[in-house]
Amino acid sequence: MAGLEIVGAGLVYRGVDGRETVALAGVDLTVDDGESVCLIGPSGCGKSSLLELIAGLRSPTSGTVSIDGRPVAGPRRGTGYIPQGGGLLPWRDALGNAALGLVVQHVGRDAREAAARAALATVGLGDRVRSYPAELSGGMRQRLALARCLAADADVILADEPFSALDALTREQMQQVVLDLWRRLGYTQLMVTHSVEEACWLGQRIVVMTAGPGRVSAIVDNPGAGSDGWRSSPAFAARCAHVRTLLDEATRPSDRGVDA
Repeated sequence: MAGLEIVGAGLVYRGVDGRETVALAGVDLTVDDGESVCLIGPSGCGKSSLLELIAGLRSPTSGTVSIDGRPVAGPRRGTGYIPQGGGLLPWRDALGNAALGLVVQHVGRDAREAAARAALATVGLGDRVRSYPAELSGGMRQRLALARCLAADADVILADEPFSALDALTREQMQQVVLDLWRRLGYTQLMVTHSVEEACWLGQRIVVMTAGPGRVSAIVDNPGAGSDGWRSSPAFAARCAHVRTLLDEATRPSDRGVDA
């Protein structure tokens, strides 16, 4: 397993007109090995950009991002990334989508299919290996996106609003799937969400980001995450109220940079 460390990370985009947009400014964050952390903040605060830095899809314009003590210089074999929408390929069946990371890693066909089948079974899709994404429900598609990470034996999983398009019941079911898998497999997990309740249910710590340019505004310890009875407890309601207050404060526009 692996933890991650972000020190002073900044990210500036330059548009076609040459104008700069500051997406992230001086982000400091440490996620321990095997920890589940939820990232929440107003739209445009750089949450997705931060995940892309950790995934190695972008490079910070300042500061550093490290996993397991090693600087992230590009996509890392042990990092699983679930973008908004899941990132599934519609022309590949479930088996092909689950094996995609292993194809990129040049793993032999027999080995990658065996790993993909095992991952699909782990997420409850063992009987849908030949189904295409369009033939799967929203919850099943999210299970498939998770299976792609598990097949590649990811020790860090980054998820960008994975359940935002699901109905309320399916969303709760998928939250439980994620919780069970994380507990069983012990990987490090960082999830972006716009749902306060979801953050307080799944995150052992909740990171609140400011309005753009994105900075860490507050970090809330949440030791009750995922425990029996936590979601229905008065303490959970109080934690959600506290995070909402912090989020409201963080949403106020900053005069320290350009909106991202």
